Amino acid sequence: MRIPRVFHPQPCSVGANVTLDGQSAHYLIKVLRMSVGRELILFDGNGAEYEAIIDSTTKSTAVLNITSEKTITRQSPLHVHLGIGISRGERFDWVLQKSTELGVHAITPLLTERVEVKLKPDRIEKKMQHWQQIVVSACEQCQLNILPALHTPIKISQWLAQTQCEKKFVLDHRGEKSTLEGNAPSSAALLVGPEGGLTESEIIEARNSGFNSLQLGPRVLRTETAPISALSILQFQWGDFR
Repeated sequence: MRIPRVFHPQPCSVGANVTLDGQSAHYLIKVLRMSVGRELILFDGNGAEYEAIIDSTTKSTAVLNITSEKTITRQSPLHVHLGIGISRGERFDWVLQKSTELGVHAITPLLTERVEVKLKPDRIEKKMQHWQQIVVSACEQCQLNILPALHTPIKISQWLAQTQCEKKFVLDHRGEKSTLEGNAPSSAALLVGPEGGLTESEIIEARNSGFNSLQLGPRVLRTETAPISALSILQFQWGDFR
């Protein structure tokens, strides 16, 4: 039986009791129907993982006893920073989930010329909370112990100016067919456009900022398909997919 994993950012120690409430307790008690004596794993998002046993429950809380601790990393040796134009509806949620599963280290939502999503200042915080929960849930599922950094949305020009990685790629189906050669870098930046793609001027700006065009084949991929395909290729070539 698969042991559930729950994100718990507060400090833990072996022998101590931890009380879960809110969404975490609801998930254990109502969704998984876990009872006293069941085992589960807590992780703090920084690399620590704790084995625990349910000591007691109420309708809205679960008290856990921490039985052991270990520090383990399942991060890829290739640190990938994904900059991607914000898309509508559940497409962006899907990108966040799958990118996390594929081992991305950082994600920055980008405001590009063709982004149709309007993020008013009073909505950004709520949207960030929603996106962060998607990342957390993906880590719970894929057993990643360190949460990818999720940055606040910024304009593409800002991201291009401040991104420092050994390798930099911009997805461009109009560019020449590219190859991934050379020794494995420790970091890579990946730029992907929103629905409708990046404009020609944005691609030129990316190239002027040190980004090389990356073409994934003869077909035009959707904004939610392109980053997943590119991340898989990068992980196979230089990461931990082999």
